[in-house]
Amino acid sequence: GKVSVLVQGNQKVREGGRIMNVATVIAVGVNADGHREVLGVDVITTEDGAGWLAFLRGLIARGLSGVSLVVSDAHAGLVKAIGRCFQGAAWQRCRVHAMRNLLSAAHHKHRAMIAALIRNVFAQPDADTARPQLRAVVDQLRPYAPPVAERLPVIENDVLSDTGFPPAHW
Repeated sequence: GKVSVLVQGNQKVREGGRIMNVATVIAVGVNADGHREVLGVDVITTEDGAGWLAFLRGLIARGLSGVSLVVSDAHAGLVKAIGRCFQGAAWQRCRVHAMRNLLSAAHHKHRAMIAALIRNVFAQPDADTARPQLRAVVDQLRPYAPPVAERLPVIENDVLSDTGFPPAHW
């Protein structure tokens, strides 16, 4: 199956007489039939490798197995924890976060058009069409959004990992 790890948000909590930041994290799984279910919810005090590792190991301890693809933000500690816990599973960068990061490098008047071009890449039916479409979008972006055109090929494998799976799993 596929697991998406979501950070619901950062909150401030009082613990032991001091205020600290915590993150609410949620893991959602998608089974082979395409049905989603919440696998786990937790509050972690640090979004570093240790916090993520404990969360993911807790999912495994409760019986999570057979994970073939994990989708998450590109937070370095999270990606490292995923690699340690789900060896052999593919990793994909969350497209929403990737899009936000790409659009932050674009002039605001071009953002809607850039987003539409990039979404066209994600709408392709398979890797054989998605990857050439991504390269065509890079060529289209180069004249008026060079920073986006430079960043998009760098994250190509990260955002198109799911194209190696059946479309029903996307």
